[in-house]
Amino acid sequence: MTTETSQLPQETPVKERLSLPEYLRLVKASFKKHWYYYLAPIVVAVGFNHYAMIGVNVTDSLKDHLFITIKGNFMPERGDKMAYRWHGGGGYPEGSIFVKIVRGIPGDTVTREGRDFFVNGSYVGTAKEISKTGKPLEAGPVGVIPPGHYYVATTHPDSLDSRYAITGWIKEDAIKGKVFGLF
Repeated sequence: MTTETSQLPQETPVKERLSLPEYLRLVKASFKKHWYYYLAPIVVAVGFNHYAMIGVNVTDSLKDHLFITIKGNFMPERGDKMAYRWHGGGGYPEGSIFVKIVRGIPGDTVTREGRDFFVNGSYVGTAKEISKTGKPLEAGPVGVIPPGHYYVATTHPDSLDSRYAITGWIKEDAIKGKVFGLF
């Protein structure tokens, strides 16, 4: 009867391991030989970034916290989620990307009763008088939404949206694209 014994790989003793310069030489040789493997993910990332972007919502203003935004010309419709560049202020730097729900489109009428806002007669939210930091909040604009502008909001009471003058109506040129929640 013969018995077979399998040999398990043995850990290479420290004295036989490659030195850092030798290791770097092998990595460089591998890169030269297989450069296309290294280049492919870079090309894919650059191409993806041209047409889309991944975003993270760090607040509780929307139920989803990870989003994909499809960039490009997009005519928002009521109920769409859209990403737009923030103009600056309120503790957020200019150029920050905000995601909100389009609640009013050009031609819609925004009205206010006290601090309650309505778009075409439908309630969209109540503007707070004081921010979480204790600063007074001025109510946003009312009237007919002009061409190239949008009323954005979320259902969260602390959402910084078109209920407030600091946000106002979002201009078309600030829109980055249509947003889809991932989770």
